[in-house]
Amino acid sequence: MTTTIDRNIFGAVRMGYAVIESTRLKDWRIFLHQGLGLHLNDSPTGELSFRMDSHAKRIMVEYGQAEDMVAVGWQLADQATLDVVLARLAERKIAVERSSHEQALQRGVAQFWRIKGPKGLTLELFVEAQQSDVPLQMLSSGFHTGSAGMGHVAITSRRPIKMQRFWQEIFDARLSDYIEQVISGLTLDITFLRLNERHHSVAIAATREVSLDPIRTKVQHLNLEALSLEDLSNAFIRCGQLGYTMAHEIGQHPNDKELSFYVISPSGFEIELGWNALAVDEATWQPTTHYGISRWGHKPPNPSTANNLLTNLGNAKQGLRTLLQTEFSPI
Repeated sequence: MTTTIDRNIFGAVRMGYAVIESTRLKDWRIFLHQGLGLHLNDSPTGELSFRMDSHAKRIMVEYGQAEDMVAVGWQLADQATLDVVLARLAERKIAVERSSHEQALQRGVAQFWRIKGPKGLTLELFVEAQQSDVPLQMLSSGFHTGSAGMGHVAITSRRPIKMQRFWQEIFDARLSDYIEQVISGLTLDITFLRLNERHHSVAIAATREVSLDPIRTKVQHLNLEALSLEDLSNAFIRCGQLGYTMAHEIGQHPNDKELSFYVISPSGFEIELGWNALAVDEATWQPTTHYGISRWGHKPPNPSTANNLLTNLGNAKQGLRTLLQTEFSPI
């Protein structure tokens, strides 16, 4: 007999919100509202939060020194799904903290349950999101959310197998595919995991030849998906006009076919804005391996030897520091 803990919850989990900690609140306001085109919530308390759809809050920026994404909210379809996840966490002795009413209001949800996830990234589980009927005022026509969630996160890891196990054992994540990419003499292996019809909600990148992590932040990039090609191109132009640096100009990925660009956020990690990513057909999909992160494009705006040297030296220094550190894993 199948018990609650054994019930498969694939398709009942999606990304709900992201929380960023930064001292650069003014810059984040301009970047997300005027650059990427999200709706800026009007707050009498000075709280910085943004909408993409009917959810009251999708991205929140809190004042603090981390200059990083500090929490990701994951929306579960119903109480039964939440019960499955909480039972699996308890079975693995992973500590869970229940939110207060005030904390839930800050997140724009009825209640959430918080855990320390892989690489120390806080994960917040919730069922009910507060809705807003205030008309959206966005420079974008809209974003692809709904049952697929608000986007995906990409994370670099020194413990990719453990990280993959976490998402598969707790959320029934399915393998979409792999990408191998050689960068500066190192092979980067990227594993793409889906929690619903979105090609991936989590991407895990690891260096093959030596186990190091060249990325300072817990999340390498956050992806959002625009509704139209015009939205994508207009946001690319606006971000450039506002002075934000492109990490990778517009290109297309080989696995999910998404057109996208990567722009460096005010906190230093990247935001990928994409368009027209495919939805996985569960009846026919077969995982495969792609060689190269892009079919075309995604070139850095300054491909000079001097710029590449400075970038690689910075990444190497960060990577060497991680050799002396232990990466947290909850399982």
